[in-house]
Amino acid sequence: MMLSRTLPVAAAAVVAALPASPVAAQTPEQRYTDWVRRDFRPQEYQYRRGRTIDGLRASGGGLLLTPSSDGVTHGGTFRQLEDFWYLTGLEIPQSMLVLDADRSRSVLFMPRRDPRFENPGRTNDFPGRPLLDDYQLRSIAGIDEYRDIVELDAYVRERVAEGATLRVNAGAAGPVPEPVVPMIGSLDANAALIHRLRSDHPGAPMLNAFEVIARMRMVKTPAEIQRMRAAADATMAGIRAAVGRIRSGIDERSLQGEFERTCRTFGSQSIPFTPIIKSGPNSLWAWRILAAHYNRRNRAMQDGELVIFDVGCEVDGYVSDVGRTFPVGGSFSDVQREKLLVSTRAAEAIIAAVRPGVTLRELTAVAYEAIPDDEEPYMQTPSFFGHHIGLSVGDPALLDEPLAPGMVFTVEPWYYNHEIGVSVFIEEVVLVTEDGVEVLTASLPRDPAALEAMVR
Repeated sequence: MMLSRTLPVAAAAVVAALPASPVAAQTPEQRYTDWVRRDFRPQEYQYRRGRTIDGLRASGGGLLLTPSSDGVTHGGTFRQLEDFWYLTGLEIPQSMLVLDADRSRSVLFMPRRDPRFENPGRTNDFPGRPLLDDYQLRSIAGIDEYRDIVELDAYVRERVAEGATLRVNAGAAGPVPEPVVPMIGSLDANAALIHRLRSDHPGAPMLNAFEVIARMRMVKTPAEIQRMRAAADATMAGIRAAVGRIRSGIDERSLQGEFERTCRTFGSQSIPFTPIIKSGPNSLWAWRILAAHYNRRNRAMQDGELVIFDVGCEVDGYVSDVGRTFPVGGSFSDVQREKLLVSTRAAEAIIAAVRPGVTLRELTAVAYEAIPDDEEPYMQTPSFFGHHIGLSVGDPALLDEPLAPGMVFTVEPWYYNHEIGVSVFIEEVVLVTEDGVEVLTASLPRDPAALEAMVR
């Protein structure tokens, strides 16, 4: 007992003799530019907003409200909403860009501080980040005016009272729909905005800005195209690496892992959609059906089967979307080769017809002219078999808008034949040039013999 009483006293004496350790310094406030790299020069964003305002003015004027992401995360990395990112270059949450076409002015409403950097109980780990008063942040986009997000409601009410028309991007051409609030799930950011504006301003006119936004985003600048080239290169490298592992017994998820690993080594910060790698009977089903069950992504493939890659990656915000079909055993059967050529010949006909002035609807006719009549029922869609890409794999597009230099889209004639159990697919990324087309994925072969050689 005596020993147990003396130990604490001795320990206290030792501690008292030690030099006092300094109190840890408070972590300084974090600044936006410490974390974020500028994508483009301010002049590019100013040009985009100016052209958008011109388009708004030509189609009815008014106030275009473009929301940012709310910043809420359940572990995923923050990614800004595309229209907001395209017009500002800023990765900030809970903000609203207003383009006032009637006054030729841009106003950004944003929080004074970033709520993601605040936690009163852990100030050293969450030291705060100013937004509204950060003048380095303001220099990135060159917006005319910056205001506190709490002033947005009053600003909109004032402009509506003055007769301004409200403008939103409804996501597709046509009148602005009335969003239905679901019993399960939630509205996306633009649908929520439309619902709120109609509730707060029931008498205010509201026009759709989709076509204005689409015409801007469909044409990529040289700086955007450079990033899309990098994304295409990383995607092709990922496919090559994964194909090197194709063999009987390997599962789809292993190929997915090799693809993603290689994309990351080629500078990809993100994967824009879960890689679609499907083999054998899985290849016959659209990914929405396969993804209904998580374990359908892990099928082991066997000789004689086909494995389809429909994959992409993202580099500095811009994406790629590329597809190929490979024989697991290294050789296509006669039927597999025949059906693959249905897809490749249709793609080649479409690519040969791409040039400025042609519309996507006209490319539809070209595709069907190249597809044998008895094979048409097995082609995936009555469209031009592709889609515009850029900030997303579903960039806004207008089917009747003439193609122009700088447009980038995919050509992807899918073939699904459940009757004989064969599905094949190739997907190219093409760039419209001044005098025709450039295939950004041309270095990845699509010829059946070359695809066999890649596996062998």
